[in-house]
Amino acid sequence: MRILIYSYNYHPEPIGIAPLMTELAEGLVKRGHKVRVVTAMPNYPERQIYQEYRGKFYVNENINGVNIQRSFVWIRPQPNLIDRILLDASFVFTSFLPAFMGEHPDIIILTSPSLPVCIPATLLGWLRNCPVVLNLQDILPEAAIHVGLLKNKLLIKIFTALEKFAYAKATKISVIADGFVDNLLSKGVPEEKIVQISNWVDIDFITPSQKEDNPFRITHKLNGKFVVLYSGNIALTQGLETVIKAAAQLREITDIAFVIVGEAKGLQRLQQNCLELGADNVLLLPFQPRQKLPQMLAAADVGLVVQKKNVISFNMPSKIQVLLASGRAILGSVPDNGTAAKAIQKSGGGIIVPPEDPQALATEILNLYKNPDQVKNFGENSRKYAVEEYAFDHALNAYEVLCNSLTANGNAINTVAKPEIEDKPIF
Repeated sequence: MRILIYSYNYHPEPIGIAPLMTELAEGLVKRGHKVRVVTAMPNYPERQIYQEYRGKFYVNENINGVNIQRSFVWIRPQPNLIDRILLDASFVFTSFLPAFMGEHPDIIILTSPSLPVCIPATLLGWLRNCPVVLNLQDILPEAAIHVGLLKNKLLIKIFTALEKFAYAKATKISVIADGFVDNLLSKGVPEEKIVQISNWVDIDFITPSQKEDNPFRITHKLNGKFVVLYSGNIALTQGLETVIKAAAQLREITDIAFVIVGEAKGLQRLQQNCLELGADNVLLLPFQPRQKLPQMLAAADVGLVVQKKNVISFNMPSKIQVLLASGRAILGSVPDNGTAAKAIQKSGGGIIVPPEDPQALATEILNLYKNPDQVKNFGENSRKYAVEEYAFDHALNAYEVLCNSLTANGNAINTVAKPEIEDKPIF
């Protein structure tokens, strides 16, 4: 098949959707498919276009057999409301030309976020008479509203209309957790349109290994320590201040070390928190090169998943699969009714404590520190569950079956309908 992946994020961005879409594209190429990716100039998480891509409007690359078409986007390190609008709008307009001019796809896989990208992808699907699979990694605009990123009433109406448009025009909608299914059904999306395909992890790349002689531990003087690790995005949804407060409560136990790995600007904010609270047992590090990810994860005794109270129940952090594959215990400071909590509990690989509760987090870390056998058992359960449920081949098979079902004998079962303007006003 000729598969077009329409994704704002892609390699070399290190976290979030980018690694997932990169692995999906390259995995489909290895299965013999021809894959083209339409994406933005890499800019995440620094929110600055990477140095080697600056000053360019379009860049074409071929990496590991994937044809990548990058386009300029308006991006600012500390975006205000107008900047955020211009970011989405710029990608909508600049990405459509390379998407349209490229080889005729048999199927389009569109990732959301970014939600406005549903417009050019839907238009392309109609013009090329091919099906569009909407891959939902987050539910927008609800997620942005709940964490306070989207407050403007007019923009909320616009994004809600975009959400309805995206669901209505997609041929199929692939979701990453059962909470997403419930949400879509409550909005009137037909059940037969929804396909659940969990995100994955490369269990051959992320593997458990011994902590002894671990290069990450040696480099950062962590040998002999009980290491509590958080690696990932440092944003409004995480509330990592809770981790700093918990660390401050445990600073007298010198064998316990906290390690937080993330983007530079987020680390600067956390550094100030550490200074204010006297949390000198917290090591703040920038994102590590991808090839060092397995050894970094293996250096931990416990991996953290952190969310705020107001994070909606169907948010599913991709770091869960990675931590499970590393064979480490997981401690989730997350809402107990959420998708993240259910995934951790179902795996048997960890424990949940109330979000934004430093005392509860500190108490559980101390308990795990005092019970190494429990930590070991959690780690073994984690790896076993990752292999059984989140192996990349499982997801790749599911996407291949889905794409084949929509392009059987070269005829799409249910191609994209011509975009229409509804009679009722949006606002």
